[in-house]
Amino acid sequence: MKLFKSRKTSALMSSPYIAWATIFIIIPLCMVIYYGITDSNGQLTFDNITTIAKPGYLKALIRSVELALISTLVCFILAYPLGMILAGMKLKNNSYIVTLFILPMWMNFLLRTLTWMTLLEGKGVINTILDFFHLPTMKIINTPGAIVLGMVYNFLPFMILPIYNSLNSIDENVINAAKDLGADNLQTFLRITLPLSLPGILSGITMVFIPALTTFAISTMLGGSKILLIGNIIEQEFTQLYDWNLGSGLSIVLMLFILLNMIIESVSSKKGDR
Repeated sequence: MKLFKSRKTSALMSSPYIAWATIFIIIPLCMVIYYGITDSNGQLTFDNITTIAKPGYLKALIRSVELALISTLVCFILAYPLGMILAGMKLKNNSYIVTLFILPMWMNFLLRTLTWMTLLEGKGVINTILDFFHLPTMKIINTPGAIVLGMVYNFLPFMILPIYNSLNSIDENVINAAKDLGADNLQTFLRITLPLSLPGILSGITMVFIPALTTFAISTMLGGSKILLIGNIIEQEFTQLYDWNLGSGLSIVLMLFILLNMIIESVSSKKGDR
């Protein structure tokens, strides 16, 4: 009887989440899949998905993957040393660290990107300062570099926090034991610290790569109309050309990339646990 009541209570408590997930996740996904595998007449077709193989679409997809990989790599290079520094400080109250990196995210995503647009444009703040000191100005706006900069700025906290949490949870006695057995700093890092922090690294990579791959706002604002990513093309299909079928088909391709990324993370995490 108690078990029955416990299950009934659990089901009742989880019902709001189930309703929310059904309305905002499952139903939209089903709609995307339906439109993606049908044409304007409702007939079954895979042309919307195979359109990604056309030169223009394929070029945009490859460019999106490249910039997403570069952004993820830059985020990792910046986040891991910072995570090690913060974990080495052994602060009693970690909430201050979390708040420090989440604080910029309290500002609207578009406003943060718009700020960089103002900084990087031809007569923006950075070039105005350079011009004041008679230094050569920089042309960064509307380039792939500007898009990568915007991605790194917006998504870096998603890499820092899981890496920091993973490093901070490592038992210091394990590291001390390795050093007592004769391991130097490099050996300790490669054989102890890095493997134990792998779950945080994989989580950070997923949390950065996926939004970087699917973004369209950053590339629109910092890349202009000169650089189109696959996210921009999908957004145009829905909002300008009103071709929901093609837009959904291209979205399915991105979902396959996301699923592949999640599978790789899952497999790597299981190997790391062993």
